[in-house]
This record gives sequence, structure tokens and C-alpha cells, in this order.
Amino acid sequence: MEESLLRVKEIGKHFGGLWAVNRASLDVARGSITALVGPNGSGKTTLFNVIFGLHKPDEGRVYFNGERIDHLAPHQVYAKGIVHAFQIPRLFYRLTVLDNMLLAARGHKGDGLLNSVVFRQGWQAQERELADKALELLNLLELDHLTLSPAGELSGGQRKLLEIGRALMAAPVLLLLDEPAAGVNPNLGRKIFERIELFRQRGLSFFIIEHRLEILFDFADWVYVMDRGKIAIEGKPEEVAKDSTFYKVYLGD
Repeated sequence: MEESLLRVKEIGKHFGGLWAVNRASLDVARGSITALVGPNGSGKTTLFNVIFGLHKPDEGRVYFNGERIDHLAPHQVYAKGIVHAFQIPRLFYRLTVLDNMLLAARGHKGDGLLNSVVFRQGWQAQERELADKALELLNLLELDHLTLSPAGELSGGQRKLLEIGRALMAAPVLLLLDEPAAGVNPNLGRKIFERIELFRQRGLSFFIIEHRLEILFDFADWVYVMDRGKIAIEGKPEEVAKDSTFYKVYLGD
């Protein structure tokens, strides 16, 4: 693995008597597409929620850019540069695709009363810059023809792309994606990952949960396989695919 952007050390999280995550450790290299896979109930989403601050760990530590973050609230983790795009897109369905993108941007100068009245030129210039950025992202995501359409009119796959676009508007350093290709046809699923690879080439880092392994393994740099709250194996996709433990995790002994 190259330089670690995210480091998870011996994280444990239990709910009652059940350890959803049991001393799991992993690293996400800067500029990588790192995958977290495993059967349903293996603890993947719980681990994501711990990283993002939605759950506090009962054991272990999380470091981002060398700084410990497991004590931070989600909005503080977000401010550090980690953005979470959820499995079920959380969109404003009555607003246009463009408005959904603009609302996701950080630090709107016009939100404050003083800025909105006294420094109008400043926030208007920022709004133009954000609109240009949103239109560029929508073009890269191939959603530009839907710019003025209500988000509620989009297909399931298009909503997934818009959720990713909204996350990108927040200028993340690391993007957590929970099953970006779930529930869409294979062609669109692959197109979503092609867009992810495009942004990785631009310097963005990704940590992805995904069940569509036939797509994921064509794009991931490193794969962690989770089972019963623990990391069972890790390695390059082609190495993991040849490991007997990988099949035991999914199919049993």
C-alpha cells in the first residue's frame, strides 16, 4: 500500500452483545480506489458509519491525514474532507438537478444576512463559480441534459450519479461510497465506476462498499474482505479472487 490517507486501527463497535465490527484495521491509500466487500451483515456499513462519525467506536482509533478523528461529530469529519454518499440517494426531489448540486457546495457566502445585503457582489460571483463547477461535474457524469429537470424524475441509476455529483460539489479529499452500482443495470453500473476512475485520476481518493464484484474488481486498487466484523483477507483484486478464504467468506466452508 502507498501513503495512507485513512487509517483504521483495531476498531470495535458493538450493539448490545453483538460486535458488528470486531477489531478491524485497514488503510486507504491516497489517490486510490479501495474496496470493502463481504456478505450482508459482515459489518461494512457500520464501519463506514464509525469512520464518518455517525457511530462512536467502543474500541480503536481512526486517523485521517495523520489526525485522529474518531471523537469527532459527522459535521466535523465532513469539514476535514471526508464526504459520505449513501446507498439510498438523499436528494431534494422537487428541486432541479442543478439546485441539488448547488445546495451541496461548501461555504455559501450569501447564507449570512450581512453578506447577502452588504457584500452582494462577492456572493453573486461565488454563485456563478459554483454554477460553472456544477455544470462541469454534470457534464462529466453525463447528467447535463437533465440540469433543469426535477431530481424526482431521474431513474435510479441517474439518482446514484447525482448523489455522487453532490458529494463531489463538497470538494472532498476522501469519498465514501456505499454500493454506488446497486440496483442499476450492469452497463450503467460500469459507467458509474468509469466516472469514479475519472475522478480518481484527478486526485480524489475513494473508499467503496460494493456487492457488484464483477464490476468493482476491474477498478479497485486494493480490496478488503470483511466477515463477521473482522477483516478476513486483503490484497489486490486478482489476488483476493484467487484466495480460498474469499470463497469461504461468501459461500461458507
